[in-house]
Amino acid sequence: MKALFAASRGSLGSRTMMRNLRDEGFEIGRDKTRRLMKRLGLKVKQKRKYKVTTDSKHDFRVAKNVLNRDFSPSAPNQAWGTDITYLWAQQGWIYLAVVIDLYSRRVVGWSIDRRMKKALVIRALMMAVNLRKPPPGLICHSDRGSQYASHEYQKLLKQHKMICSMSGKGDCWDNAPVERFFSSLKREWTGDRLYPTRQQAISDVREYVAVYYNSKRLHSTLGHTTPMNYEKRLNKVSEIC
Repeated sequence: MKALFAASRGSLGSRTMMRNLRDEGFEIGRDKTRRLMKRLGLKVKQKRKYKVTTDSKHDFRVAKNVLNRDFSPSAPNQAWGTDITYLWAQQGWIYLAVVIDLYSRRVVGWSIDRRMKKALVIRALMMAVNLRKPPPGLICHSDRGSQYASHEYQKLLKQHKMICSMSGKGDCWDNAPVERFFSSLKREWTGDRLYPTRQQAISDVREYVAVYYNSKRLHSTLGHTTPMNYEKRLNKVSEIC
């Protein structure tokens, strides 16, 4: 339990801890898990609030909300969500853009920079495209920020035959899965860390995404499994069929 709690950087509550223990082969209920966590002094960190990074005051064209909060596509590469958040290092702010496949909640593309420019979101999208090679018709959903509405970003979407979708003005619930990812990142991983350099922050985020979030973190929306295992199960079913 201590090892699991430490690996999550103090973010596992009793319910998720119980699921993790069961995956490790232990027969245990939530009441016993809660008692043992209390005895071991394993207390979950409190959530923190963070400011909005969307700049919607621009003259670019805004797309309709095609996704319309349909966060449960039937297969990978049907709908992606993307957004930007920020992290603090002693050298200054850094900005993180991610692309998440809404089918498995897997982070398929991401980019970090000291400036919140259109190049940030373009690099994240290109990483996702190169990794997944999506078919035409994929819905790529974002907020109304100037980076996503820019001519260069929109040109990239058209080049790969993606359908642009944007949230309503000031409505974070239209992109809830990505907002939850940012909340998990800051609550579970970076919230109480003080990074001396931007590079240390970048390395830590890379560890969360590549080592912990995609392959180890259990998701209740996925039936308490990881994004990568969720996709592997789909592949096994396809092979059987």
